[in-house]
Formats: sequence, C-alpha cells, structure tokens
Amino acid sequence: MSAHQGVETPVQYGGGKAYTHEKLADPKFASATADEELQDTHHGLSGDTIQDVKDMFRLGKVQEFKRNFSLISTLGFISIYMATWEFVLVSLSVGLVNGGFAGLFWTFIGTVLCYSSVVASLAEMESMAPTSGGQYHWVSEFAPPRYQKFLSYSAGWMSTLGWLASTASSVFVCSTLIEVLIEITNEDFVFPNWQYTLMSIALMVITIFFNTWGATTLPMVETVSLYGHLLGFLITIIPLWVMCPKNSGLSSVLQLGIGLRLSHQRGDLESLQQRSFLLNVSLGIVTLITMLFCIGPLEDAIEADTPYLSLFLNTGSNAVAFVLCILLLILIFSGNITALATTSREVFAFSRDRGFPFSRWLSKMEKKRNIPFNAVYAVSFWTAVLCVINIGSTTAFNIIVSLTLLALMSTYMLSIGCVALKRLRGEPLPPARWSLGRYGVVINVFAFVYGGFAVVFSCFPSTLPVDTSTANWAPAVWAGVILLGVVTYIFHGKKHFTAPVVFVEGKRTGGLQKSE
Repeated sequence: MSAHQGVETPVQYGGGKAYTHEKLADPKFASATADEELQDTHHGLSGDTIQDVKDMFRLGKVQEFKRNFSLISTLGFISIYMATWEFVLVSLSVGLVNGGFAGLFWTFIGTVLCYSSVVASLAEMESMAPTSGGQYHWVSEFAPPRYQKFLSYSAGWMSTLGWLASTASSVFVCSTLIEVLIEITNEDFVFPNWQYTLMSIALMVITIFFNTWGATTLPMVETVSLYGHLLGFLITIIPLWVMCPKNSGLSSVLQLGIGLRLSHQRGDLESLQQRSFLLNVSLGIVTLITMLFCIGPLEDAIEADTPYLSLFLNTGSNAVAFVLCILLLILIFSGNITALATTSREVFAFSRDRGFPFSRWLSKMEKKRNIPFNAVYAVSFWTAVLCVINIGSTTAFNIIVSLTLLALMSTYMLSIGCVALKRLRGEPLPPARWSLGRYGVVINVFAFVYGGFAVVFSCFPSTLPVDTSTANWAPAVWAGVILLGVVTYIFHGKKHFTAPVVFVEGKRTGGLQKSE
C-alpha cells in the first residue's frame, strides 16, 4: 500500500488477526504479551522472525523475505563474500610494485584498522534499520530533511553501481583463474578477449540458477562455503609453509614501508558482520605474511602476470599449484553467488521505492520462493553487458570495475556522515540492538574522514610518469556516472522516487509499504 493513500488498512498474516498501523506502532507491541500474541498469529514462527517483522513495521514495510538462514549459513554468506584471504592472493599482490614487501604489509594492517571504523559504523546503522536498502535507506532516515530525497537517491544510484561493478569483477576473476589453470601446463596459453567474456557470462548464468530456481539451496551452499573457506585456508597455507623456500630478512617486512596502496575489504552487512570481519581479517593477515615470505624474489613477483601462480609454483610441484588454483576458483565462485544475491536485493529495494525506470517490474517478488527474480535477471544482464565491454577494450572494462571502491565508499561516507551529523547536533537516533555508545561520534567522524582519504587516493595513478595508457580514468568515469545520476534524478527520481524516510514510523503519512 502506498504511503500517500492515508488509509489505515489492517495488515493480516497467515489467516490470523489483522493489525492496523496504529497498533503495530504502539510501544506495548514490543512487550512480552505482544510477542506471545504475534507468535500465535504467525503460527509458531521463531522469535528472530518475529523481531524481523517488528523491525519492518518501524520502517514502514511488511516483511517479505523469510528468514531461512541459520547462524552458520549467515556467517558463511558474509565470510565467503568478503573472501579476504582469497583476494589477498589474487589481487593484493599487485601492490608489491609500490613499497615492496614492507609497504604492502603495513598498508594492509593500516587499512584493516581504519576500515574497522567503517564496518562498526555500518553495523550500528544496520541494527537501527535492518533493510536490504542499506546505505540509501540509512541516508534517507538520517540526513537533514531538506536533503533527504536527493542524497538518498544518490546513495542508491552509486551503491547499485558499486555492487554491479563488483559482481562483474568477481566473474572475471574466476575466468582468469581458469586461464591460470591452463597456464600451469602450457605457459604460453592466453585466452582471447572474446573467450574471457564468454566464460564470464557462462559463470554468471550458473550463479543465476543458485539465486532463482535453486534459491532454496542457498543456506546449504553458504554453510558448505563457510567450511570450505576455513578448510581451504589450511589446505593452501600449510603446503606453502612446508614446501616453499622462504625469503630471508624478517626485518625488511617489519620496517615501515613507503609505498601506499589502498586495499578494500568487501563486506556484506548482516547481523554477524563483526565476527566475520574479525575472522576474515585474521585469515587475511596470516595469508599475507605467508605470501610475502614464500613468493620468492620481489623482482620476479613484480614481473609476474599472476603473482599468486608464482607463489603456488614456488612449492616446486605443478600438481600442488593446480589443486590450489582449483580451490581458489571454487571459493571465489561461491562468493559470486553471494555477490549476485546482494546486488539483486539492492536493486529490488531501490526499485521498491521507484528509484529506477521500470521499478514496478524490478521490484516484483516471486511469491513461491520469496526471491526477486526480475532483479536477479536485470543484474545478471547488466553484468553481462559489462563483460562484453572487455571484447573491445580490456582497459575500458578494468576502468569500470575499478569504480567499486569509489562508488561504495562514497555511499558509506554519505550514510556515516549523516549519522555523525545527527550525533554532533545532539539529535536522537533510533534504538539499536548493537550500539557504538559514547564512542559513536568519534568512530563515525574517523570513518568519514578515512573514507574521504580512501576516495582521494583511489583517484591517483598507479605508476609514474602518467600518459593516456597509464592514467587512472576511473575518477572521470565516476564523475560521468554521477552526472548521469543527477540527470536521471531530475527526469525520473524527482517525480517518482519515494525516499524511505516517508515510510519510517513517526514520519509516515499513513499505511505500510509491502516490502522486505
């Protein structure tokens, strides 16, 4: 029901009693008696699900996604998407060119410590407003009233771009791993761009199945992925410790490095993100130290097209290298399934509030499986479009996927900045089941400043001197996307987009919006 209809329509669940918004907004609804009554109405649903429903009531939404993930499968969902130790191997090694072993090590440690403030800030906002809308919802709820609609629309637009670029990047990494597997036995083998693209699209099609018709298996897949994530870490690290010759000179790693490169932890913010962040960071640090000591001479690592393959081959066994690459491929592909789930729900949530053209179609829920099929298909289509760009220009494709950090960090800054501003002004915040307490304003401000620092340094070129072939074009593309977003807002969003704050308890004009 639209928030603008102004009619107090009762909301009924499972054939039980119908509750009006007035009753659902009553503080007594949270009492033990109300819990028992609602439990009765929901025919024996768990306390966690009841809490989900009440959270959605405060946000002006009706619960649509059903809780079917256990504690373990949820932890697996977050951990395999972050995939910290896996991406330390496949992507962080390129940072060796700036600062060498020491620079990469200390930059990683500094990034982890600083980024933890961002994770903590987002976790608190999630506990205040647990919605698949994420940043664009939080910006709407916490921003100054006169800027809420535009800033919320901007956050939704940039967040969707960031997740979409991240999804395209992930399938491309899997395609690269397939090529690396062939290179182990045929060093001169190289896929032409069109084959890279076809493989990426084929991998995307498989992830579509897991997020639509096979969605009921997702909890099991995420649970298996969690165990694979942990067991795979041991299977990878132990052979490297035992079989690789070690680089000498521990002091060279512990001295302060001078080359600064930024790494970005991917994080999907669910109820267990703090534990998952700590787990993944611990595994990532151990993996990084192992890589630095076992990868061989720095010069050879820098010159290698795929440094992680050099690391695996340094064991002296092609068979071991082959197995470790297959393991990485399986685990990162599991992360692709989670990436598509995350991105499609972001698109669903933003479309639910009419943020995109064709929003009615994008926000349609497949009732039998409680999955936004159309959002999954749309995200998959645009991911395939990004992959097709690689046929014409690998550079153009890399520029687009490099927008992930710029796009997502800008939305983090928007949402965190809005909360920090409310705290600095002494304005009340919604109740949070996980709160930063007295340190909230300090952590929020630090996270905001760090986000700005990360965005600025992400715009720098990776090498000097700079020419058209080595320039960092991501900022220019990012600016173009922002301009496109502004134009879209003027011609579509300003008229059709409804900022989520309209539905939030105490700010609605009436009624519940069917969602979540």
